[in-house]
Amino acid sequence: MTAQCAMCRLCRLSADKAIFVWKNWAMSRTEDWMASRLPELAAAAIDRCARDIPFYRALPRDLVETEVTAAFTNIIGLIARTLRQDRAPNSVELTEIIDWSARRAADGLPLDAALSAYLIASRECFAAVADADPDGLARYGDHSFRFLASVVPAVVLAHLHEQQQIEGHRRDLRRDLVTALLAGEPAADLAEQSGVRLAPAYLVVLLRLAPGPADARPTVRRVQAALDAHQRSDVLAALAGEGGTVLLPASPDARLDGLVARVAKATGRAVTAAVADAPALAAIPAAVREAREVADLVRRLDRPPGLYRLDDVLLEYQLARPGPALSALAAKLDPLDDRPVLLETVLAFVRHGHNRSRTAAELSIHRNTLDYRLAKAAAFMDVDLGDPGDLRVLDAAATARALA
Repeated sequence: MTAQCAMCRLCRLSADKAIFVWKNWAMSRTEDWMASRLPELAAAAIDRCARDIPFYRALPRDLVETEVTAAFTNIIGLIARTLRQDRAPNSVELTEIIDWSARRAADGLPLDAALSAYLIASRECFAAVADADPDGLARYGDHSFRFLASVVPAVVLAHLHEQQQIEGHRRDLRRDLVTALLAGEPAADLAEQSGVRLAPAYLVVLLRLAPGPADARPTVRRVQAALDAHQRSDVLAALAGEGGTVLLPASPDARLDGLVARVAKATGRAVTAAVADAPALAAIPAAVREAREVADLVRRLDRPPGLYRLDDVLLEYQLARPGPALSALAAKLDPLDDRPVLLETVLAFVRHGHNRSRTAAELSIHRNTLDYRLAKAAAFMDVDLGDPGDLRVLDAAATARALA
């Protein structure tokens, strides 16, 4: 009985060993076959990528025969190696994948093309295994999912990190480029490094937004997106939460009114824009100064939001030049300082271009009341509102007081 049991145990041990050996042989057959045919499998995957992915189709032949072939051979070799050892890629192998993916991203390989390459390589291997070793197909399919579950997140992480680095460097270069242009400093090298083709002439647009949220980042993103959408290209701009300075290539079809409306819609805030021409790169700083002066005049004159050029405030611009004449003009309204109702009436009269009906409507008074107030104000100021010359002085006085 004891001898028989011992024999049975021996038989069972022999059977278990035989099964173990058979399983190891079956498990190694697929990966051995793959390892022996790496060049063929890599070539099939590359051909499929060239047919299905435009990026690979456009690659130079010498690059395909060297770096691309080596990369696909390594990927398929790693699939076979991890299949043999029945495991996912380890940390060392994933580090190599991340490093390779980051370098390819820096070279311009799009993320979708990188992911498609792994999927296509796995699919081509699956098709080849189906022909060569049908019994190992289920095992290979299960392993390929485990392989991709480890590799795909690593590839995505590498590409996104590299793209963030590239985009950050690009933003820094563009910011430095805009700073140099606005200051009139040499900008050709910065433009080349940032991939920007400078226009021979620009429109300088100074944007001023109505007060908004304390966090400026969403506003900056929305304004930049509105600018890029309007221009259908990346627009050079130095932006902050309250607005900023924009450089648009000079064009007879600049559609600036539409641009102001687009920015206002994107931000949900009223927008005032001052525009000046820079016929050459060296003229940009002067155009910036002109746009700032126009914007300041518009603000001081309490003009409504919208688009303004120097021509829109030409008289006011000249009146704003420092000198005794400006003070003398502003002083014309001094007799009304102690009579605020009369002063308000005169300023409204000037604001409406001497139109008495619109002035009365704004002040919500009868036309006769308006005439009475204007007559009293004219007497205090010693002007004749029927004299065109005196009316021009009155207009200039109202502007001078606003600018004083």
